[in-house]
Amino acid sequence: MQENNVDVIFDAISENESFARVVAAAFVTRLDPTLEEISDIKTAVSEAVTNAIIHGYEEKIGIVKLICKIAQNEVFIEISDSGKGIENIEEAKQPLFTTKSNLERSGMGFTIMESFMDNVEVDSVLGVGTKVTMSKKIKINSSREKQKDVENANNLVNTGVRGEE
Repeated sequence: MQENNVDVIFDAISENESFARVVAAAFVTRLDPTLEEISDIKTAVSEAVTNAIIHGYEEKIGIVKLICKIAQNEVFIEISDSGKGIENIEEAKQPLFTTKSNLERSGMGFTIMESFMDNVEVDSVLGVGTKVTMSKKIKINSSREKQKDVENANNLVNTGVRGEE
């Protein structure tokens, strides 16, 4: 399968979180993912974008960049901001750690991303911003492959191409 890429830049406002989820989900559909795989990707993107908006910019004006890439049966998603950065990435990745308890944040964003994606990497520089890179292999569904085989066999029969003895 040919590699494919999409880059989207949007304002760091909460209304755009759902837009980013839909973009990532629509982009990955060419791999014929299961509904569970799409849901996993949407959830991870939602968490990363929400972190960029809430923690990266802290109600200031900014932009979030979403990059999606496909290589073979794997999707790579990068979400970055030019916000304040993360002081201690390892601490921020700990379940229930939050710097925004007053906003009723659960502190589970990175844990959720790591649960739903195969790989999650976080790079951050204070005062420069944060980049979250995630990847997920989309499993080849054997029932989808079998259905394609059946359709191909039916097409051969319907067009009169078959082995005759």
